[in-house]
Amino acid sequence: MENTSVAQVTSSLPTNEGKGEEIASRWGIIYCPKQGVRRSQKRWERIKELLEARGVAYDFVQSENPDSVGRLTKMLCKNGYGTLIIVGGDSALNRALNGLLSMGDEMRDQVVLGVIPNGRGNDFASFWGVTEEDDEKTVDDLLRRRVRKVDVGFVKDGDTTRYFLNCINVGLVANVMKLKYKTRRIFGLSTLSYFASMILLLFQRLETRMSFKINEEQIERRLMSVCVGNCRGYGQTPNAVPYNGMLDVSTISHPGVTQLFEGMWMLFTGGFLGHKNVRAYRTPRRIRFADVRNAAISTDGMVVNDIHAPFEVGIMPEHVQFIIPSH
Repeated sequence: MENTSVAQVTSSLPTNEGKGEEIASRWGIIYCPKQGVRRSQKRWERIKELLEARGVAYDFVQSENPDSVGRLTKMLCKNGYGTLIIVGGDSALNRALNGLLSMGDEMRDQVVLGVIPNGRGNDFASFWGVTEEDDEKTVDDLLRRRVRKVDVGFVKDGDTTRYFLNCINVGLVANVMKLKYKTRRIFGLSTLSYFASMILLLFQRLETRMSFKINEEQIERRLMSVCVGNCRGYGQTPNAVPYNGMLDVSTISHPGVTQLFEGMWMLFTGGFLGHKNVRAYRTPRRIRFADVRNAAISTDGMVVNDIHAPFEVGIMPEHVQFIIPSH
């Protein structure tokens, strides 16, 4: 199938008219190429070979840009596909999730999500042991179709609601993501842009005055970062699991430059919660943020600009169907 525009893709998809069962049994695949990576099409060709070798019935569309993933998700749902496979990273999965949930509970109950990792942030997939290193195993696990309902986090600001599978970050991590998108235009390579972003952060104010309530505790203090995790939160909420109806929260305060790099080392080595400037919480309740000043906000590694305090973060237990490995 040619993938030149959303309009052309829409017209080339099989219609569900008179073919409801056939379309529902086919996979609808959204392929999201890695941004800034050459030869990304070779990645899809490899996946395509695996699908065809196993006789998978599928139709696929390729996202034009990150913003098109939500529209493509809605399009596939409307065309009757009961299984949506996202070939992408956390942010692509997030956009697909938000596209699906915008269509109401009836559609949510009819559609099962799955993922083939293809991004630099695959934290939700890696929680289940799904990695880019073994596409063959990933496809086989998708075919076994072990479906589990997983929790979905949400951020509600007035009439605006965004959903997440992994986490929401307020402060440091969101600022890193925001700077990364800016430095990528200059440095190009993602690894180099991450490094440049961290260096630039040293020249910015590291703490922000925040006010929010967790359980019965009212927190009003200067913090470097707050992470609310439905899952591992890129190591900041390492004990969170997306099936217990709870949110894990970590806060980081009072960082000196030495402590900042010490914390990052502990983040990458799995000892993050042991850092003396980190406090951890767990709650089934909504977390009410009254003020975060000008701190950046990101959901599943994607910076969002349309959420402003006051806002609430909560959890919806067993809210979407997801294909997980059979082991």
